[in-house]
Amino acid sequence: MSKTSRKLKPRLDRLSQALESGELEQARRMLNRGLAPVDVAHLLESSPPKERNLLWELVDAELQGDVLQYLGEDIQTDFLKDMDAVDVLAATENLEPDDVADILQRLPNAVILEVLDSMEAQERLRVETVLSFPEDTAGGLMNTDTITIRPDITLDVVLRYIRRHERLPDSTDTLLVVSRRDEFIGALPINRLLVSDPGVTVREVMDTDSVVIPALMPETEVASLFEKHDLISAPVVGGDGNLLGRITIDDVVDVIRGDAEHQVMSMAGMDEDEDTFSPVMRTSWRRAVWLGINLLTAFMASAVIGMFEGTIQKITALAVLMPIVASMGGIAGSQALTVLIRGIALGHVKSGNVRWLLKREVIVAGLNGLLWAVVVAGIAIVWFGDVQLGAIIGAAIMINLLIAAVTGTLLPVLLKKLNIDPALSGSVILTTVTDVIGFMAFLGLATWLYL
Repeated sequence: MSKTSRKLKPRLDRLSQALESGELEQARRMLNRGLAPVDVAHLLESSPPKERNLLWELVDAELQGDVLQYLGEDIQTDFLKDMDAVDVLAATENLEPDDVADILQRLPNAVILEVLDSMEAQERLRVETVLSFPEDTAGGLMNTDTITIRPDITLDVVLRYIRRHERLPDSTDTLLVVSRRDEFIGALPINRLLVSDPGVTVREVMDTDSVVIPALMPETEVASLFEKHDLISAPVVGGDGNLLGRITIDDVVDVIRGDAEHQVMSMAGMDEDEDTFSPVMRTSWRRAVWLGINLLTAFMASAVIGMFEGTIQKITALAVLMPIVASMGGIAGSQALTVLIRGIALGHVKSGNVRWLLKREVIVAGLNGLLWAVVVAGIAIVWFGDVQLGAIIGAAIMINLLIAAVTGTLLPVLLKKLNIDPALSGSVILTTVTDVIGFMAFLGLATWLYL
């Protein structure tokens, strides 16, 4: 447990005790004055629905927006559906435009328009700029709160200009240099501003090779750029080169964390924003859909087994050894699939290197297939005293591992081209292929040689 967590735990324990004893005013004070918004959000996400709703009612209206931005989509939606436009406007009054846009996207269009109509003109323009881009792009991720300067002014003027601000936007490590038409020209790092001669112009000391992010770049590529170049912030530009805003490291961390959660949850066919304390019916429906898909694939594998029912009845050893073939293929395919999905997520996999990866995975599968085919064949011969049976299962394992390697390598690439998430559907398709091929190879060879 971290030092921060150890300090927070006693406060959360006292808050829980206050709620259990009915001391709601004390709980209200602790929520609104004793805890940071992110800690309140964590407490809400860690509470069952009834207690969660009580806690939410105790959060002051002006702090609700700060708490909302840290909650998962499911919980955000549950709270927002009970808020009218006035409540939403009050809650989001002090938030950054990108955070406001994230919250508004959970609301019906009618409520969004009502909230926007109630905003000041400048604030509305900023929020609408973010809302005009898809949520999972740089434009939907950016913050329009930036400090811009002209290239022909001196650093002394810049220093006097920034001192007129009560505070700089969060994560401001550079000032963005633009033309009179708001075209992005370069960036002036704050540390260079502080140590340079105040009499020189911005143009003389600014960086002109800064990383610039197009507004429609997917957020995963944005995260990759930040990781590759160790960025704290980066400018976002439109198609005409005009500066639209900037992305900061805190937003990128959220993207990276969300992508990691997505990878894990997608393997089970679930949403990364799945609420731990989601209601029974909502949870049941989401899981039922995935179970239904898996049931269909299981019937496909069972149908293949049914085709060789006569063979299995005559040679009972086949029923004992059959799961081994499917299992070995499934593991081998999953290894290739995981490597490819990770490579795609990191931007390593391109059309030019897929053939190399496929060749590598086939060779690996061939070597492993040969090794484990010999091992399993030997065990089968000793177990059942049948050399022919050992040869059959060895050949079936070899075939299934090779097919699994090809499928695990090409399937994520194909799904990506079809704009289907490989993490969500790849494992289901792969399992179906390895089961069907494994059973078909093993039982087909047995039927051919024995009957």
